[in-house]
Amino acid sequence: MKFIRMFMTALFVVILLGVFMSTTINTSFWQQESVVSTIYEKPTVENKEKQYEDKLIDEDNSENSGIDHIDNDLNEEINSTEFIPIFTYEDLPREIINKIHDASWKEEAPIGLEDLSYLTVTYWDFYEEQQHGELIVHRRVAEEVVEIFEELYEVRFPIAKMRLVDEYDADDELSMEDNNTYAFCYRVIAGTQRISKHGYGLAIDINPIQNPYVRGETIIPSAGREYIDRINIRKGMITKGDLCYHAFTSRGWTWGGDWKTPKDYHHFEKVID
Repeated sequence: MKFIRMFMTALFVVILLGVFMSTTINTSFWQQESVVSTIYEKPTVENKEKQYEDKLIDEDNSENSGIDHIDNDLNEEINSTEFIPIFTYEDLPREIINKIHDASWKEEAPIGLEDLSYLTVTYWDFYEEQQHGELIVHRRVAEEVVEIFEELYEVRFPIAKMRLVDEYDADDELSMEDNNTYAFCYRVIAGTQRISKHGYGLAIDINPIQNPYVRGETIIPSAGREYIDRINIRKGMITKGDLCYHAFTSRGWTWGGDWKTPKDYHHFEKVID
């Protein structure tokens, strides 16, 4: 009996051990199958669509990154671009001759086209921006006029604009009303038959509004009326002894503001042999 009890106990232990091992193996198998099925799961339609969308997003981000790079390069190029001042004079180019012929220059003018020079100069405008301007002057003063405007540029003397008077149909009054700085224009002095110094390329008008022509109650241009008080100095005005005045007079030019009457505050002229 004792032997039978021992045998039954051993058999019971074996059965329990077998059940335990079977349960453990099955659980491990299903876990492995779950992992394998997860790794090698066949893509569904939804998964394919999501993968395609993710790819498009990645490509779009890549393209945008390239565009940003291009934009940055362009901005750096623009920011690194420097404005180059120009101060030159030359014989009248063909296109300028065509432009002024029968306009600011006429056959009856006291000087020929060969006596004139075309100037390109850089100046600071009233908004503290650099601009390229153009002038036509007598060839014998071309070099010194370039030097004058280079001095004005260096001290940042403001000039409203600088265009050939031909942009205004060679009309002096229209040019003044637009506050334009110019030099050559074949014309007579108002109210006389005498040819103006402008007709020889030996006169320059600068900022006519801030520096008007004053003769009694006559103010030209009319917008210059608020600048007839020459004590209240404002941007673009010329005063006796200032840098603009000195740049011209030190080279033998006369300022209209020094005349007893009329007062022509925008006008500089020079006499040559």
